Amino acid sequence: MKRGYHHGNLRQALVEAALQLIEETGPQGFTLSEAAKLADVTPAAVYRHFAGRDQLLAEVARQGYDIFGALMEFAYDGGKPSALAAFEATGRAYLAFARKYPGHYKAMFEAGLRLADHPELAQVAARSREVLEKAAEGLWANMAPGRRPPASMVSAHVRAMSHGVVELYMRGGDGASPFAPEDLLEAGIGIYLRGLGLLPPDR
Repeated sequence: MKRGYHHGNLRQALVEAALQLIEETGPQGFTLSEAAKLADVTPAAVYRHFAGRDQLLAEVARQGYDIFGALMEFAYDGGKPSALAAFEATGRAYLAFARKYPGHYKAMFEAGLRLADHPELAQVAARSREVLEKAAEGLWANMAPGRRPPASMVSAHVRAMSHGVVELYMRGGDGASPFAPEDLLEAGIGIYLRGLGLLPPDR
């Protein structure tokens, strides 16, 4: 008898199976049947919870964004001890999440899911973006309104920079650096903020 039918939470068991497969083969490298086999249930049982692999991946990504958003909020800590420190902390939180939750990270950013097709996923994904935008806004509270760049643009730039550090230096990419990923990101953020006139130039 398949023990999967006795799971206290079969839906979560399938998510855990998907996470294992994602880490082994990537988000596009497994089938729903393989997830069922790993969770020790019949393929038919999977369809009681997920209509297809994309729906399963969306749930993995949703849980990932939920963790990610909470981690970002913790790092931001209401803008303490300073706007700059809080902003830099959110960047480090991005790297920490990618390191600790690689399966969720891949489902979120490499599964090819369109947020428009998954409203619940889009809603929870917005949480982390809002934290980073709030952190960005704190940096130019004293800057004249006409000189302030859009917080959404700054958020997108920092997320892109963070993602690049993850891909090149934390995921076994071709890049090699004698510097820690956190140091690379902090230096990149510093250069970016100086370019916006938010930090004084290095002496």
